[in-house]
Amino acid sequence: MTTKPYGLFCPTSKACEILMPRWTIQILGELWGGSTRFNDIRRGLPGISPTLLTKRLKEMQENGLLERVEDKATGNIDYLRTEKAAELDTVLADLAKWAQRHIKAEIALEDRDADLLMWNVRRQIDLDELPPKQNVMRFNFSDATSPASTYWLITKPGETVELCASDPGFDVDLYIETGVAVMTGFYLGRSSFERAVENGSFFMSGDQRLIKTFRRWFKFSMHSHTDGIVQVDDAAL
Repeated sequence: MTTKPYGLFCPTSKACEILMPRWTIQILGELWGGSTRFNDIRRGLPGISPTLLTKRLKEMQENGLLERVEDKATGNIDYLRTEKAAELDTVLADLAKWAQRHIKAEIALEDRDADLLMWNVRRQIDLDELPPKQNVMRFNFSDATSPASTYWLITKPGETVELCASDPGFDVDLYIETGVAVMTGFYLGRSSFERAVENGSFFMSGDQRLIKTFRRWFKFSMHSHTDGIVQVDDAAL
């Protein structure tokens, strides 16, 4: 345990002593989202250093929140959630709902890291709703604070969605021009997708089938359906 104990027998306090060290909950979120390799976890949490991530993973293993599994043949190491960690799913989901209802939208959308947004979005693509071929979508963000502002998603039937921050050299099927705040806004349910399309802040061109079926193959965050979400003022986007 890295945090100083509260000195209380309260069960909530004891839980906080395990879960409150910086990045612990966020690492659990990445594991829940499907990241199991060190580099993938770090890609989803760009603010954590490799040294601190290594430390937190070790602590979480010691606390029974994850299991470190090494493939002896390849040397690959995966970090898997334990049943103990999975029990926290409903707790963390309720915490996210609380944030959606009570944290101002302007605060929730203040980060403009396009890399982080696209890393999460790639998990939300429904391949069954896309044409059964290679599809290339190009996203360009006008307000990105990340090193890159243009990203490509490449989908193929039965394969993991590929995310590129440099031109992969394929013909593009769908072009999207928008802002990180705009796309994060409707992705989280903080603003209206339809209104963003109508006012031009989310502009699509290219394959009309992909455009017309966008809402079917591009799934919004699971937290976007929370009741009573604090909405953002469109003027702030």
